[in-house]
Order: sequence, then C-alpha cells, then structure tokens
Amino acid sequence: MTSRFLIHRGVGRTATLAGAIALAVAGCAIPARLDHPPIRDDVPLAGLQVPAGAGWPEAEWWRQYNDPQLDALMTQAMKGSPDLEQARARVDAAQQSIRIAAAQAGLTVGGNAQFQRQRLSETGLIPPKFLGFTWYNQADLGVQAQYDFDWWGKQRAAIEAAVDQAHMAEAQHSAAALSIQGSVADTYFGWLADEARLAVARDAVANQEQLAHLAGLRVRQGVDLPDTAQTATAQLAASRELQVALEGSAKIRLAALASLLGVSPSELPPLQPRPLPALGNGLPDNVGVDLIARRPDIAASRWQVESALRQTDVARAEFFPDISISAMAGLSSIDMDKFLSAGSRVFALAPALHLPIFTNGLLKANYGVSKAQLDAAVAQYNSTVLGAARDVATQSLTAQQIAGRRTEQATQVAADQRLLASAQARSRQGVRDIRESLGARAQLLQQRDTAINLQAQALSTDIALIKALGGGYRAAAPGQASSDASSPTPPTNLAGDAVHERH
Repeated sequence: MTSRFLIHRGVGRTATLAGAIALAVAGCAIPARLDHPPIRDDVPLAGLQVPAGAGWPEAEWWRQYNDPQLDALMTQAMKGSPDLEQARARVDAAQQSIRIAAAQAGLTVGGNAQFQRQRLSETGLIPPKFLGFTWYNQADLGVQAQYDFDWWGKQRAAIEAAVDQAHMAEAQHSAAALSIQGSVADTYFGWLADEARLAVARDAVANQEQLAHLAGLRVRQGVDLPDTAQTATAQLAASRELQVALEGSAKIRLAALASLLGVSPSELPPLQPRPLPALGNGLPDNVGVDLIARRPDIAASRWQVESALRQTDVARAEFFPDISISAMAGLSSIDMDKFLSAGSRVFALAPALHLPIFTNGLLKANYGVSKAQLDAAVAQYNSTVLGAARDVATQSLTAQQIAGRRTEQATQVAADQRLLASAQARSRQGVRDIRESLGARAQLLQQRDTAINLQAQALSTDIALIKALGGGYRAAAPGQASSDASSPTPPTNLAGDAVHERH
C-alpha cells in the first residue's frame, strides 16, 4: 500500500511534508548504496609459451592477406549480412531506450483540448428540471505541466543505465561484425583450399589411371596376378572419391559464403582460384592486459555490469519519497459563447508527495532482484574474461602446433620430390619401368594435398586467433579515457541529442 498526499497552500504544508518524510524514512530500512563490484582487470595468460611481438590486429585485418577478392567480399558482407542487420537493430533499440529514459526525467508539458455534448439523466442526482436544460456542451482547453524532483538520483541512474545498455549493444554490434568477418574469411580460404586440393586430386586421378592401365596390361600378359589390377582399381576409385568430395565441398562453401553475404549463390561476385596467402606468427607482448579493451564481448559484458549497478541505484531510490509538482492552466465552459471569456479561466497547482509506507517488502524484493542481476552480470563478465583467455591460449597453441607440423611436412615433400626425380632418372635410363615414377608421383601428390590442407588449417587458426584478439576492436573500459583506435564497424552516436555519455 502507498500513500499520495496533495499538499495545498495554507493547510500545514511544511508540517505535513516533514512528518510524512519522517514517517516514510522511519518505516523503511534503506540499504546503503553499493560500491562498484570487484572484477578482473586483466586476462590470465601468464606462462603461455608462444612467440610474442606480432602486434594487435588492425581494424581491417583481412587486408594483410593482400587478396582483392576477399576485400570485395568483406565490403559486401558489411552491407548485406542479415546477422549484422539484427545487431544494428539492437543498437537502434538501445538508442531509443535512452531517449525514453531522458523524456521521463524532469519537466513534462502536455496540452489538452476536448469538446463533448452530454445529456443529463432525468432520474439522476440532479434532475434537468432543476437546471433548466437536458443537453449541454462541455469545452475544455488547457496546458498541464509536471516536474519530478530527482533528489535521490533515480531518474539520473535510469538514464545512465540506458546509456550503458546502448554501449553494450554497440559492443555486441562490433562482436557480430567480427564474427561475420571471420566467417567470411574462413569460408573463402576454405574454398581456395578446396580448389587447390581439387587441382592436385585431378592430377592424382590421372596418375592413378595410368597405374591402373599398366596393371591391367600386366595382368592380361600374365606378368602379375589379378589382385594387382584390383588393387590399382581400388586406388583409382579412392582418388576419384576424393575428387568428388572436394568438388562438393567447394560448392557448399560457396553456398555458405553467399548466405553470409545475404545473397543467393548465383549473385556471388566471380571468384577465381589463387594460391593461399602466407602467415605470420606470435602474440602481442601486452595481450594479458590490453585484451580487456580489445575484445568486444568483454566490453559488452563490462557495460552490462555498469548498467546493472545503475539499476541497483534505481531500486534503492524507490525507498525514498517521490516529490513532484503539477500545474494546469486553461479554459473550461459549458457555454460556448463564453468559452474565451476571462470567467472561463481555470488554474491548478498541486505539489504531490508519494510515500512508500507499506511497500517495504516489495521494495526489498525489487532491490534484491537488482542485486542478483548485478551479481549475475559480474559472474558473466568474469566468465567472459576467462573464456577469452582460453580462446587466445587455444588458438595460439594450435597455431604453434600446426607450424611445427608444416615444417616437418615440408621435409617430407622435399624428400618425395627427390625420390620422384631419382625414379624418373632411372626410368629414362631404362633401368626401371615407369611404374616406379608413377608411384613416386602419387606419393608426392598425396604429400602436396596434405601440405595444402595444413596451410588451410593454419589460415583458419590465424583467423580464429585474430578474432580471439578482438579483430581490431578498441574501446576504453567504463571509467577510462577513450582512445582514437577504431573498431571494425564505426559506432553510431548512442545518446543522440537527448543525453551525453557520462564517462
């Protein structure tokens, strides 16, 4: 139960106000204002033994691969991706929430104009025969104004919470953009790898066809057993199966790429196979500290904590009395001929006090909910930080592992190349037949396929590491000075013309 008093001039206004406030304060156990909760200010990456000094990703990090086709795909994805449109809609909704919170604070002014024609009941409280008429007109025209005194900071905290939510939506928008950019690059390089492996697979099929043909001839001549031809046929079928699988994989990747861009596969720009780009290795030296401000998901979680903290201020302010003042001025008359005369003027002035006398249990429950939401936001933030550490460590160690595998695999390719050269030399000299050269070439082609696959894995891990490092996002944490570093997608003005950012 709540009480609302209209305090008029000359009726013990001061005494009533003082007594009501004293009664409300005495009846409510007002909680202390919460301090900022302790949260992590760095990412636990100490002891990660990986090469360092590579530097942070740039905002347009994909340009380091020097691929014009990828640049064009990224430009189109940033314009037409459905997922990015959803993220932009969330930012717009957050901006409107700021304007709503700002509009509800301070002075509100509204106008009212109405005209009605009404018939009096002949059996009502005042029968028409005493008034001399049954029908009458009622015209009203006025302006109302109300001002809420934000003495306890509830409205200010609500605006700040809305601003924090808008910052969170902006960070989520950047996270969505980074996710789309990473998916586009990974899918595109996967398609390039499929095309490169497909070229090797076609050579392998042609090589295996020669071996199968020779095996068939030798069996028909009675030189080899029939099992030799069957083995060669099985190997040829396996090579053809791999070719078919790669052709299908390439088509699937193009369909996925079209989906990321928000177009049909037929609307994709023409893409030509090209060699996979080279890679760099290593992490920035200051990754453990700066990752807090360079990951959009961490930034979004941090803004959620700030918003939840402001919501506890709003819930705490509910324990205090609300004081407002309303005023009205206008014209009111049942005689339209006298509507604009001085005698039709009406005025009203009404200070109001809202006291939470019998709502202490509900207020405590609401405040408890806000504290629980704050605790959940802090837990989510710390979990996001730990997840970021795990992400960076996993991708860094995976990149290191693949780099080691590629080094050893390059040794295998070089050895197979020398074996092929030796076999071809013996074939030219007539020492051995061509089967040895074809077998050595089949082995070399298999190693080349493995090399392309490893390079594709290294590229995918490199993209994942760029995403783990924030993909060029840079935003100061709440309470810190802003920087000039850019984010993957430039944010819009969150507060608009209604309010300004408080940090």
